[in-house]
Amino acid sequence: MPNTQPPADLQWGSFSDDAPWVVDREMLGWRMRLDPIRYATQREVPRLIRRRRIPPLSRMAQTGGFLGWGLGAWRFWDRRKGLSPSESRLALSRRLRRAFEKLGPTYIKLGQIVSSGEGIFPEELVKEFRQLRDRVKPEPFADVKRVIEEDFGRDLSEIFASFDQQPIAAASIAQVHVATLLTGESVVVKVQRPTVARRVRADLAAMSWIAPALVGRIPVSALANPPALIELFAETIVEELDFRLEADNMLDIAAILASTNQRTIIVPRPHPTLVTRRVLVMERLDGFRFDQVAEMRDAGVNTEAVVRSCMISFLEGALLHGVFHGDLHGGNLLVQTDGRVALLDFGITGRLTQTKRLAFLRLLLGGSQNDLPMQIQALCQLGAFPMDTDIDAVIKDLGLDKPAIDPTTASPDELVAVLRELTKSMLAYGARLPKELMLFVKDMLFLDGAIATMAPDIDLFAMISDVGMYFATQHAATLATDVGLDSSTFTVNLDGYRNALGVDAEVTSLTYSELQQRRALIRARLESHQKSTPTRFTRRRRLRRKLSSIAGRRRP
Repeated sequence: MPNTQPPADLQWGSFSDDAPWVVDREMLGWRMRLDPIRYATQREVPRLIRRRRIPPLSRMAQTGGFLGWGLGAWRFWDRRKGLSPSESRLALSRRLRRAFEKLGPTYIKLGQIVSSGEGIFPEELVKEFRQLRDRVKPEPFADVKRVIEEDFGRDLSEIFASFDQQPIAAASIAQVHVATLLTGESVVVKVQRPTVARRVRADLAAMSWIAPALVGRIPVSALANPPALIELFAETIVEELDFRLEADNMLDIAAILASTNQRTIIVPRPHPTLVTRRVLVMERLDGFRFDQVAEMRDAGVNTEAVVRSCMISFLEGALLHGVFHGDLHGGNLLVQTDGRVALLDFGITGRLTQTKRLAFLRLLLGGSQNDLPMQIQALCQLGAFPMDTDIDAVIKDLGLDKPAIDPTTASPDELVAVLRELTKSMLAYGARLPKELMLFVKDMLFLDGAIATMAPDIDLFAMISDVGMYFATQHAATLATDVGLDSSTFTVNLDGYRNALGVDAEVTSLTYSELQQRRALIRARLESHQKSTPTRFTRRRRLRRKLSSIAGRRRP
């Protein structure tokens, strides 16, 4: 009789029901001594980003050449064509994407991080850089074969019955191939590019030398804190160079999903023995991409339920366990026909200390209660403001206690003035975007975009209330211990969210379709203002014409 018992690893992990193999966490040879390896990897970061007395001139010259050519061509060619602001940004984004491709794996990886930063970076830049996710030129198959055989110490034919030479995805660090094991299981094989480790370390040396010089140069870079961004980038990309750590991340998140009973999100099983520093063999999972909304609905998938599950599981991992997938984007989630979501690519995984986990918890609890002091205090604990910041002064100077201006009715000049004043005030308080907060916000912005496309008619305020009450009821004991929350008296106060969105207190519902329309109107107003404001180049050209005209009139 066939075995009808569920796979044993489903008792502790959220995996597929049809197991190609069963994962026993205590019997994984590649998982032995991973804690010292993870610790050593983290300790390597300060050395890699230490600003040396002598800069890496060769790589800096090469980087400056490619980026300088792209920026110069945009400035002296594209900008003179009379393009609209959006078209100009698109032209610049395209030139930067091409430069990043030529500069190789490190910059491609940086571009991939940008590509999942909807809402943080310009829309045109995000859209263009999405091409860097899996359309990078692949390595020759001979090099892929050599890496696999070196790491496993065996010929390729001694491991796989078949191996597709053409990758299904090629990104900065690695490329992914479909294969079949000798035992018959269909798998995907992630293989690291042969020279990527050496090139990443050289590029980090160049980036860390340049980053401090950018502090305070422009408001965006000052808020983003370039040295901290390089530190974040170094931590993530260095960990990504060891696939054993990625496989371990897969098991940790699978266990968290099971412990919170989020079985609608599943993780591919890493192979019990075929995992090395440069090669990761894992279970093959298929499904719809996140942008195939029509196909999902035709298959009977409840897309609203999919987004809700992703949102809650992400928040549970971060707020309750301090571990979350740090690079959510459409290419890393596949929706299966039964509505379950296969979560992929665990190279970037956020891991919070207990102090920062509790700070995130207070930040979101403060938002649900419209408790401004709690939110600012949590941001201080996360490093967004100095610890000795006067919280009441921040609230007053940033105007957080005042009714927000409706950005859809404000004039472009008013919008620009408000943004400038807000940025100026935040810089005066030493505001920064700490690395953990950036990962968290980036993922939240992706989920925001997913709701806009997969559940555009859902009531935003109802969803916020629903998620808040879910946490208050399902995790009442944990929240009571961690932050002293009494679930019996908990209610969601939406005034802070209304204020953040610039809508009147009388507004009781707001769909994502309506929110997208508001955002489009604001964007159009700002672009109209930008188009009507002469650029520095235009002002100089007008000045030269005026001077020439004056000089011509003065000639005898």
